[in-house]
Amino acid sequence: MAVIGAGISGSVAAYRARAALGPAATIDVFEAASHPGGLLSARTVGGRTVDAGAESFIVRRPEAVALIAELGLDTHVVRPTGRRPALLATGVLRELPRPTLMGIPATVDAVDDVIAPADRALMADESRRPLSWSPGDDVAIGELVARRFGRSVVDRSVDPMLSGVYSCHSDDIGVRAALPQLAARLDAGAPSLGAAISSLLPPPSSAPVFGAIDEGYRLLIDTLLETAGTRLHRECAVSAVRPSGARWEVHSATDTTVADAVLVCVPASAAALILADGVPEVAAALRRVEIAGSGLVLLALRDDLQLPDHSGVLVATGEATRAKAITLSSQKWSHLSGGPVLVRASFGRLGDPIDTIDDETLITSAVADLDLISGLSGGPSIGAEDVIDAVVQRWPVGLPRYAPGHLDIVAAVAAGRPRGLALCGSAYDGVGVPACVKRADGAVAQIVGDLAATG
Repeated sequence: MAVIGAGISGSVAAYRARAALGPAATIDVFEAASHPGGLLSARTVGGRTVDAGAESFIVRRPEAVALIAELGLDTHVVRPTGRRPALLATGVLRELPRPTLMGIPATVDAVDDVIAPADRALMADESRRPLSWSPGDDVAIGELVARRFGRSVVDRSVDPMLSGVYSCHSDDIGVRAALPQLAARLDAGAPSLGAAISSLLPPPSSAPVFGAIDEGYRLLIDTLLETAGTRLHRECAVSAVRPSGARWEVHSATDTTVADAVLVCVPASAAALILADGVPEVAAALRRVEIAGSGLVLLALRDDLQLPDHSGVLVATGEATRAKAITLSSQKWSHLSGGPVLVRASFGRLGDPIDTIDDETLITSAVADLDLISGLSGGPSIGAEDVIDAVVQRWPVGLPRYAPGHLDIVAAVAAGRPRGLALCGSAYDGVGVPACVKRADGAVAQIVGDLAATG
């Protein structure tokens, strides 16, 4: 078997394939980079090695939690300190609206402090206004929320949440793919958006929403691949995957490998190129997925610097910062406290790329944005003299856009999938680590079924 890509999806797929196929199976993993991990990479800043992609996972979903426990790594799981994120909106640091579903409130009370007066009236009247929705409809989340609750709710509550998850504004993200549970409530006849959201909000709880791994995601990736016992081909980009009778050819710059089955676990744009000749129908569908680039600035600051008493700051649309979010890592995670103060600033959304901005400018912007936030909370001025170390991590091929109609693309990929080929990654059933784990599990099950059917 061949696995293309050694990010979280490819690593899980290799691990599951080993368990399903047994110790005699040969599993080749092809990774274009010099190290596995994909978007879950690590960088060293201020002498500390930290995640330079995703830093946490949702613990209310079972997939990542169960996998970590299965690997015996549950003692490495850490929880946030309990500090809450703040929201920068209308030039003021505020409490993050809650309760919400990905920033969408059920009632005006959740966002009363941040929205425009006209939108308070719009929200208060929302349950009495007819809701135009037919089963199967799909619109942008921002369009739906603006229509029902007002544009300030989108800009100051929904966008700050979704920008961090998808690197897109909510006007770029479809309801049906990104919030399927909301689409299901609307399909079932919810009388208003507020009623639909209210039915989906979890009971109040003080339990943490997120978890992280104290040694970073690299521990998970390394453990998966080591346990899987794969042949890992580093710096080996795959140029094409083509059917060859009942088997598959995997072409790289240096060799051609023949495999009984192939799992393609790379971003949609890369998968489209790899499959263009061998499976053109699937490649054509994948070319419709836009990719949002992004980047991080990782800062190590002097250890006596006093930052705002938050875990981080989400930024509303239209604010005077270049960063879309700032994580105060040393305050969010106790295992990162002590020593230099660690901060990560996140940049870039679909349509707002950072590839034309040089590293020095990004670092300067991160420090300026942190200084602004510190000043708004009554904290000290922060400048270049407070920076011990800084690292820029760019993701030009970042997260897929889940546009309205995205599920049609996923359906086209499923319909065109030939026997012996399966696809997984963030482009199909969710962008988070738990969703990628679940998709990889399903992809391996498809391959195992294919192999059993062919004897």
